[in-house]
Amino acid sequence: MAGKTVGGQAVMEGVLMRSPEGLAIAVRRSDQTISVTKRQTASPVSRSRFFRLPIVRGAIALVDTLVIGLDALMYSAQESGDEDLKLSKGTLGLTVLAGVALAVGLFFLLPTVLVRLLGYSGLHPVTANLVEGGIRLIIFVSYISAISAWSELRRFYQYHGAEHKAIACYEAGEELTVANVKKHSALHLRCGTSFLLIVMVLSILFFSLFGWPSLIARIVLRILFLPLVAGLAYEVIKLSARSTNRLWRMLMVPGLLLQRLTTRDPDDAQVEVAIAALKAALEPAN
Repeated sequence: MAGKTVGGQAVMEGVLMRSPEGLAIAVRRSDQTISVTKRQTASPVSRSRFFRLPIVRGAIALVDTLVIGLDALMYSAQESGDEDLKLSKGTLGLTVLAGVALAVGLFFLLPTVLVRLLGYSGLHPVTANLVEGGIRLIIFVSYISAISAWSELRRFYQYHGAEHKAIACYEAGEELTVANVKKHSALHLRCGTSFLLIVMVLSILFFSLFGWPSLIARIVLRILFLPLVAGLAYEVIKLSARSTNRLWRMLMVPGLLLQRLTTRDPDDAQVEVAIAALKAALEPAN
């Protein structure tokens, strides 16, 4: 198995890959050539001993990923040459911020409001939190299922699958060729989809510790402690990815199943883009 930890994400008509050597973005242009750019971007986690602490590093990494992902989406939209994908940085930034706000409202604030509207607030605090968590999971899975059916996102999900397959091929110690990459699974333990599901599940356990205070207090608690829950989820993902324990692997199965909605089998051209991004990301820094 390869020694360096690599990760990535799909972008517009391309793939971003990140390794300890830096990050690279490969994009399929409208003329079918592949544009590759390498950036020596150090993670904030590497700049401070405090940022490297367990849980803290997860919250920092999440913010860092959002910032880098926004920039990569902007770059790929411009580089692809597709006029329909081009947005101003301000417009794209506002879109992402609106998306984050929508996610927090939909997955963390709406469920706790619904518990009250449905008349479950009088239940035992643990039971009320379980009901809220169940509603949160239903909303989350329903949302993922709904957007997975959106045909316009199919190519994006294919690049997501290509990213996973390329990383799996590298981690297996195999040569990065189209044939080798395509035989690997499009599902990966460290996927962001699995991470979000773990956040949803951990939030049930974590917020149960605070009982069932007033609606306003619950909303404030869920917003304030969301970074902490995300940090905990990050540690679970890292441990599960490294562990060979069967129990840990079983705990990751729901996340892998959910990835079937957010990944699609890529074609050869998309795999070539993922390989180009991964090779560039692994090149030693100058």
